[in-house]
Amino acid sequence: MLESLNDYKPDFSPGNWTDRDRHFLRAFATNPDGVVSVLRNLPPEITGALCSRASRAARSLLEVLLREYIYPIVNGEDRALAEELEETVRFLTHHGFKNILNNQRAQAFYSKWLSQYGDDSIAQITGTHVILWGVSQVAMKFIEDQRVGLEPIEKSTRYVNFGTKVGGRYLYYIPRPDLDRHRLSGEYSAAMDYLFDTYVALLAPLHDWLRKNFEENDSILEKKAFDTLRGLLPMATLGQVAFRGNAQAFEYLINRTARHSLGELRWLSAEIKHELDKEIPSLLLRVTDTKSKDYQTYLSQRYGAVKQSLPPLELERGLKPEVRLVEYDPESEAKILAGLLFRETHAIWDQALNTARGLNEAEKRQVFERYLLQRSARWQKVGRAFENAYLRFEIVMDIGSYRDLHRHRMMTQERQSFSTFHGYSVPLELQQCGLASRFEEALDRADRLFRKIEPTDRELAQYVVPLAYRIRFYQWQNFRQLFWETELRTVSQGHPDYRFIEQEKYRLVKEKFPLVASFMLVDMNDYTVARRGSEEQILAKEKKLIERLRKED
Repeated sequence: MLESLNDYKPDFSPGNWTDRDRHFLRAFATNPDGVVSVLRNLPPEITGALCSRASRAARSLLEVLLREYIYPIVNGEDRALAEELEETVRFLTHHGFKNILNNQRAQAFYSKWLSQYGDDSIAQITGTHVILWGVSQVAMKFIEDQRVGLEPIEKSTRYVNFGTKVGGRYLYYIPRPDLDRHRLSGEYSAAMDYLFDTYVALLAPLHDWLRKNFEENDSILEKKAFDTLRGLLPMATLGQVAFRGNAQAFEYLINRTARHSLGELRWLSAEIKHELDKEIPSLLLRVTDTKSKDYQTYLSQRYGAVKQSLPPLELERGLKPEVRLVEYDPESEAKILAGLLFRETHAIWDQALNTARGLNEAEKRQVFERYLLQRSARWQKVGRAFENAYLRFEIVMDIGSYRDLHRHRMMTQERQSFSTFHGYSVPLELQQCGLASRFEEALDRADRLFRKIEPTDRELAQYVVPLAYRIRFYQWQNFRQLFWETELRTVSQGHPDYRFIEQEKYRLVKEKFPLVASFMLVDMNDYTVARRGSEEQILAKEKKLIERLRKED
């Protein structure tokens, strides 16, 4: 089984390390040469700062660790500090804290109370940080579907150039055993290379055109070029993601991926378990028992079983970005008001709700104003009363921008598989500068390959879908989550595509619930280039927005 799993291992290494590099990395990472590595022996602030760099780092975070945290000390002028670091690294490499402290006692504790008695609460208390370097977008999204217990930061397709080759190859995943079975390995690689070749070929002319047409600094326009062309990147594109997770969440992740139909995910499951066992072995003892094996089978087969029992549904193409409000509670405002009233009384819920129902519009507004009027910025969250009413939005949008909305994990989101069925849009900038035809040609070529694979292997076909193609998903969220997401994702520095989606959500809510919507701090302006600024400048803009919205209402 292990040999077949290794056939799915990505054929890239996070770095071409020297012996000196490895000397330092081994003290702080379990597997410097591998795709999966667990961080260890680092202060929390350094670990957090390092993982936060995942979205902007062009190469491995371990390279960042060396370049920015270790070598400035080792090569610095303070020789005493450099020697202290050297001694620390030697100690950690040969001994490590867990070998010095009474770690066997801690392991026995977890073995008894977690593995034998199933006390899951103790698995939520501790965890660690894991870095995945070189996993596909398909695998990354599946992992990030897990909403609770994992906190991912992934490499951004908006701010990093993905056109660099490593070892003479572009960074994309090749599921060789599956492609060989379909006899499509050559066509797959040709289509992927063509997408990346087009991405690289269009970067320079697009950047030049942006310089001539926008009065922004060159760094912003460079990122704008990456952002505009990211639609060419396929779901096979290899990225980097850093996770902070508790032990319970990692156990669930291993179970979710252990028997997945995609070999990449099965390989990742084994590799993550292997690396975590180097740091928290007693917390993952259960994933090898019979109950977990049965659970893994259930997780891997449940949707396939449902599909087999239902008649096929007709394909409904989403031919443009759109938002539909498909479900809502007409009494949402009354239930939110009831939540505000309930907390301040000793009455039962029915009394609070009936009182809220009896308020006239002026009285309702007065309650909301008293509760929300002192709210001066979007990051000041509204309270739990707004969790008493829910809405379901059905959304069609490009996959690239969906990745940003997917990050809002504290709600129910469910998507359909990544496909080319819903078409794509050509960015306006590419139309205006005469590069649209080359963009379309590359996407159409990927579509032809997708349609060859999809009828027999829907999961595998996802790898060839470029980010420009659209996806359909729904969000089931309460009003508190709506406030947070819609206000955050319409700020001036947001991406135009997801700003449009969130603005549409706001418009739909305003039609049904104008009173609640009047207190939402949503920016309805359009920006050709995402605006940037310091935190003080952003807060000043938000203050002006609040003042304008209150005048309008």
